[in-house]
Parts: sequence; C-alpha cells; structure tokens
Amino acid sequence: MMGPLRIVFGEAFRVFFLAAALFAVAAMVYWEVWLGVHAAGGMVTRTAFAPPPHHWHAHEMIYGYGAAVLGGFFLTAVPNWTGGRTAPLPFLAAVAGLWLLGRAAVWASGGLAPWLVAIADLAFAPALGLRLALMLARRPKPQNLMVLALLAIFWSGNLAVHLDWTGVWPGAAEAGLRAGLLTLTALIAVIGGRIIPAFTTNAMRKAGRETGLPRTGRRLDAPAVAAAILLPLLLLAGAPEPALAGAAGATGLLALLRLAGWRGWWTRHAPILWTMHLAYLLLGLGYLALAAAQLGLASEVGALHLLAIGGIGGMTLTVMTRAGLGHSGRPLAAPPAVVAGFLCLLGATGLRALASFGSLAAYYPATLGAGALWITAFALFLTALWEPLTTARPDRAGG
Repeated sequence: MMGPLRIVFGEAFRVFFLAAALFAVAAMVYWEVWLGVHAAGGMVTRTAFAPPPHHWHAHEMIYGYGAAVLGGFFLTAVPNWTGGRTAPLPFLAAVAGLWLLGRAAVWASGGLAPWLVAIADLAFAPALGLRLALMLARRPKPQNLMVLALLAIFWSGNLAVHLDWTGVWPGAAEAGLRAGLLTLTALIAVIGGRIIPAFTTNAMRKAGRETGLPRTGRRLDAPAVAAAILLPLLLLAGAPEPALAGAAGATGLLALLRLAGWRGWWTRHAPILWTMHLAYLLLGLGYLALAAAQLGLASEVGALHLLAIGGIGGMTLTVMTRAGLGHSGRPLAAPPAVVAGFLCLLGATGLRALASFGSLAAYYPATLGAGALWITAFALFLTALWEPLTTARPDRAGG
C-alpha cells in the first residue's frame, strides 16, 4: 500500500491541482479579510508582504494559482502527447517545493531583500519549462513547442513585476501582471481550442452521432491563436492603447467565431462539457470587454476580472475536474459539487462585473460577494475531488 503523501506526490495532477485549489481558497480568504476591514471603515496599515495589496492579490492569483494549474496540467498532458514517462516523484516534490517557496517568499517579502524574493519566485517556471522541453524533444511538433514559448512569456511577465518591486524598472508591475493574465488566457485559446471540440466530438460519436460534429480548421484557429499570443507581447512592449484594443477585439471575435462551430448546445446535458464551452464564451466576451476598456468605453478592471474569474477560473476548474477524475481512474462525470462550484464562479463573475461597472456603493458588497463565491467554488471542488486526488486509482489500490 502506498502512503498518502507518496500518492499525492507521485503524479503531477494530484499535487498541483490540490495546491492550486487550496491556494485559491487561502489567498482569497486573506483578500476578503483585507477588503472587509476597509469596507467597515478601517485600514490595514501593515502587511507581511512588501508590494501594494492589490499587486499581491493579482500576482498570487496569476503567478501562484495560475502557475500551479499549469504545472499540474502540462506535467500530466505532455507525457501523453509525446509517449514519454511521467515526471518521477523526486522531481515533482522538488518543483512543487519551488512553487511553494515562491508563495512563501512573496508573502514574507516585507522582511526579505527584493532580489531574494525575485529569485525564489522566478525559479518555478524555468524548472517546469526545462522538464517540458526534455519531454517535448522526443516529438518536437510545432503546436506542442508553442507551450514553451507561452511559458517563457508568462515568466517574462513575472520578471517585469519583480523588476518593478526591486526598483529596477519602476511601473513595470502593471504591465507584467496584465501580461501574465493574458498569457494564461492565450494558453486557454491554444489548449482549449484543441480539447473542447475534441472532447465534444468524442462524446457525440460515443452517443452514436456522426454528423454535425464540431467544426475546426486553420482558417480560424491560426489567427485566433496568433492574436491571443500577440496581446501579452504588445503589453510587455508598451504598445499604445489603440493597438491593444485592436488585438483584444480581434482575439475576442475570433474566440467567439471558433466557439460557434463547436456545437456547445449539444453538450447542455453533460456538465463535464458545457462548463468548458461556457468558460470559453466568457473568455471571448472578456477579450471584447478589454478592447472596449482600451478605448475608454468600459472598466479595464471589470474586463480583466471577466477574463480572470469567468474565463481562467471557469476553465481551470472544469479542466482540473476532468483531468483529476480521468487520470485517477474515476468516471468522467462532473460531480454535483463541482457543477455547483462552477455556478458559483458564474455568480462571482457577475458580482465582480457589478463592482466595476455599477455604482460606487455597490463596490464593496459586490466584490466581497464575488470573493465569497470564489472561495465556495474551490471549496466545493476540494470536497468533490479530495478522494480521487489523494487515494490510489481503484485498479491500483493494492499498490
């Protein structure tokens, strides 16, 4: 019999999906407390971390939660793409330790040298990227190598944040945070554009349907992916707002056109599928909202949270559920708790939009409500996936 820790650290999806969900709850609980104090008329005058609180919040959601999901997904998916072996337990324990070291360093940054915080936090992505590069070298397909390029852009965004925090590049954190978020959405455009129509096609064929299957093709896919990747690069390059608006608008329009051909309505009775389609819809709408914000027609903060909560949060929740169930040998049926959690994320998306687009009086109640729903969503995920992620596959229960 394998011990619980050996099981958890034995496969990437287990350790990183658990870490992502636990961190999603813990980091948001702290943010709720901080906001709650200010909503009540008080003020938090001292924090353990050095950056402004809103920078800490954004950074840890993007480069903390987001990075953990990337680690779990790619260290699980890439061996399947290449036919290679999965990462061994010592490597998974070491790279998970690097991720945790980064979270601890950023949290305690108020008492640490900024360069030391930067080194600790920036170590995870290169370690992950090196492992992925070694695996992808077995079958170096361009569409898979794109993952390494996006991981490099993601790391570059985090580097820009730390260059600001160390005083080397003042003001760079805003661009670095936005670039990191938009790199995550670009990864969803790339990976979601593969798996959503593929999973939907498989389900339709399993149901006996061979006509009216999801439509895919380079005519839409290539420009959609290119536009999504271009956007964070433009941000890091300091492109003017009209250029950002054009790139965001094109990305959103192309995302919605792709989605229209993926037969989302057919999946309405399969939560493990329609949650992906709906998250991708919110992604497309978020890009369009961002384009409007760059033209001064909408709230940029509202647009970014539409992308972050609805697009990234919704897609990662459902992908972690599907991968967690499938790779742990459980049936591919979304547990009711996860469906409820996804609906909580939809509610959180709406409330956070209200906080940004509504009246000033609605800001704190709506923002606190959105945070509470986010916490509930990932608590429900942990309730439903704890056993699959922490126990051996049923067909390997003997060890």
